[in-house]
Amino acid sequence: ASSLMLASNLDKNKYKNVCIIDTNVKLAPKIKVSGGAKCNITNELVSSKNYLGDRNFVKELLEKFSKDDLLTFLNKNGVFPKINPKIVKGTYFCNSSQDVIDMFTKLTTHIKKYLNTTVLDVEFNNHYKIKTDTKLIEAKKLVVASGGLSYAMLGASSIAFDIAKKFGHTIEKLEPALVGFTVQKEQFWFKNLSGLSAPVHTFVEGKTFEGSLLFAHKGCSGPVILTTSLYWKKGKIAIDFLPKKKLESFLTGNKIISTALPLPKRFMQEFLASVELEDKSISKLTNEDKEKLKRLKYYEFPPAGNFGYTKAEVTKGGVNTDEIDHNSFESLKQKDLYFIGECLDITGELGGFNFQIAFSEAFVCAKELNKYRPSKDE
Repeated sequence: ASSLMLASNLDKNKYKNVCIIDTNVKLAPKIKVSGGAKCNITNELVSSKNYLGDRNFVKELLEKFSKDDLLTFLNKNGVFPKINPKIVKGTYFCNSSQDVIDMFTKLTTHIKKYLNTTVLDVEFNNHYKIKTDTKLIEAKKLVVASGGLSYAMLGASSIAFDIAKKFGHTIEKLEPALVGFTVQKEQFWFKNLSGLSAPVHTFVEGKTFEGSLLFAHKGCSGPVILTTSLYWKKGKIAIDFLPKKKLESFLTGNKIISTALPLPKRFMQEFLASVELEDKSISKLTNEDKEKLKRLKYYEFPPAGNFGYTKAEVTKGGVNTDEIDHNSFESLKQKDLYFIGECLDITGELGGFNFQIAFSEAFVCAKELNKYRPSKDE
């Protein structure tokens, strides 16, 4: 996620014409930590609907290099992901993230690598001159695959966007995504539940998601919240704390509220306090009390913000895809310059969708680069 690949040619017999520049000491640190170190690499249910960005473009990409194509490629190279729907339905996990890193290491054995090398600037004068903190590197073609702003501790930086801006590209608004929400004063009771998780449904921008919510000392997180954050636009979101259950079916008898409802007592106590409702017998509930309890089915609130780039899985926004050739990923503003990966304005939901689209983009770009034949003096 933090690499710049400079390519004169990607033909497997001419790796001497290709090099990789990476700011990290070792390859692929973001793959290393992905999916709890098991690399959630794709999803059985992947479609263009799982992405924020130009969905027609995404649809084209998935047709050119599908989930099945990716699994075939991985299997051929000794990596055998399996579906584990525990976190997100349909997600393929590898046995270990290291398996993927080892695969890439083996596939790039003959490619020159400049690790622990930071790109400072790029200039173009008939060819590219890449200024780094250690040396000047020159290349006929330049592929920028350096990710977004998330996880600076793993080498993330603004270099992709700096390069894109320098050559006239539009950068759509950058924001942390797949990230937890901070809360406003009215939801500070969330913080008192830090460490507690619950299955919920969330509602945002006309979409509904289901999964686990984790209360945190800053607000709320968990898989379902991370995906919700992708579509949030500073307005309100809503949570159903009783998914697939009818509230009315529990509002009978003489049990007290926190006992009658199938939710953790700790949660119910905080919720009831937040809506100023005494934990009393169900039989003593007034119509006003019942209206307050209905918030359990649709608890609407505006998040204060999010946990920021240090906690975000990805960065949404990026290089405008209308300015990229959809058949090659070459810039439409600058010849021999290519952008792929997270730096583009295409972002997937949690569950293997971002790895899938990155592989699809890389396949299309590499296919184009393989057509290139350098001259003898290159």
